[in-house]
Amino acid sequence: MNLTDITPAIALTPLDGRYHSATAPLVEYLSEPALNRERMRVEVEWMILLANGFDGNGNKPVVDGVQPFSEEEIAFLRAIPENFGAEGIARHAAHEAVTHHDVKAVEYYIDDQIDLAAGELGADTKLNDRIKTLVHFACTSEDINNLSIARCVKNAMEKVWTPAFKAIVDHLAGKAEEYRDMPLLSLTHGQPATPTTLGKELAVYVYRLNRQLKHIESQEYLGKINGATGTFGAHLAACPDVDWIAVSREFVTNRMGLTWNPLTTQIESHDWQAELYSTVSHANRIMHNLCVDVWMYISRGVFAQVPVKGATGSSTMPHKVNPIRFENAEANFEISCSLLDTLSATLVESRWQRDLTDSTTQRNIGSALGYSLLALHNLLGGLGSIHPNAHVIEHELDTNWEVLGEPIQTAMRACELRGLPGMDKPYEKVKELMRGHEIGKEDVERFIDQQSFDPETAARLKALTPATYTGVASKLVDFAR
Repeated sequence: MNLTDITPAIALTPLDGRYHSATAPLVEYLSEPALNRERMRVEVEWMILLANGFDGNGNKPVVDGVQPFSEEEIAFLRAIPENFGAEGIARHAAHEAVTHHDVKAVEYYIDDQIDLAAGELGADTKLNDRIKTLVHFACTSEDINNLSIARCVKNAMEKVWTPAFKAIVDHLAGKAEEYRDMPLLSLTHGQPATPTTLGKELAVYVYRLNRQLKHIESQEYLGKINGATGTFGAHLAACPDVDWIAVSREFVTNRMGLTWNPLTTQIESHDWQAELYSTVSHANRIMHNLCVDVWMYISRGVFAQVPVKGATGSSTMPHKVNPIRFENAEANFEISCSLLDTLSATLVESRWQRDLTDSTTQRNIGSALGYSLLALHNLLGGLGSIHPNAHVIEHELDTNWEVLGEPIQTAMRACELRGLPGMDKPYEKVKELMRGHEIGKEDVERFIDQQSFDPETAARLKALTPATYTGVASKLVDFAR
């Protein structure tokens, strides 16, 4: 049997198959039907503006010869996209099969709905064959597309991706606070180094991710409605007495909720998209770094994983609890970044006034954000299944007293600067004691006693242990927010 013969159709990508439950919320905003629904919203709102004019001008139509719509007629038009479901998707597809043009199919779909208005609103409704001329009036397809895509992406970011991203940041912030005082052996270049606290290390990620969150939350979403080459040429030819620049600004800003772009070719230049996708990609990479760090902490034993009842870690080694959530997140962040980087690099280019490369490219926005959303889902699940292993953490600190070489040699430098004798070449003296040797508390104290420290400095250094040599790490957690 051919798998292609099975209905409903089998998903080609894992986003719509294996991982559908994690990525389904994006379908509401970034799927093909979601885009077509948004196109319908743009089209009907443009009709309403043209027929009813600006607020406060006495409902004077923008286009002469059009009578303002009643509240019932406006409600009927706005219900067209709201009621766009399985039957509507099929009807739109039937139109597109003939037109081979998705936006023209939207226009014809709206015409079909206007045909039903008389039956619902009465024979004298202004929603009749004549008013169909107002559908897509003076518009090029890109007028509708750029606004629809901007609104789809804006909604997807604000209602799905950003809340999932914030959940990661909030979780990390909570753990940073909880473990702010828990000492942890650092590894620089993979070697034991100045201790820190687990909370401070998590707070580093909170701070990094919050910076990206601020960029995302302040992101502009631009839109335009100005005709085939951005000149309002057809608008003026049809209605020369209308201030089309003002109409365009009103529609994009107040009706569509976007930032008005006054200067474009046929397309809105997509710079805002490049900015957004670059920021999301950057955030992805920070979280990828987090996944790798946590994976290595698990491998080192610093984090222990909570086994999932009934889950299999390895098909042959029953003892294993694999950090698969972090590995899955890593991989999906990488795929997302590859798509987002491609979108950022290619969408900002267009041949003269228009080519269609961006049309195909933008159909992958859902996949780009979908893989990121899937990674966020995996990462949050992974973070929720780990906890610090206090025994391992304490053992690492207690077996690496050599990390106190740094504070001792630095204190010797300070003493030499104050004129204390015998404090020359402090780095070399400490290196001789500590480098390549296993030492303990007694060795450190003996070395301190052999130097000519003043009593206060000697006592301060003797009081240090790898677990207490964390500087102001716990206080630094406060800067994460």
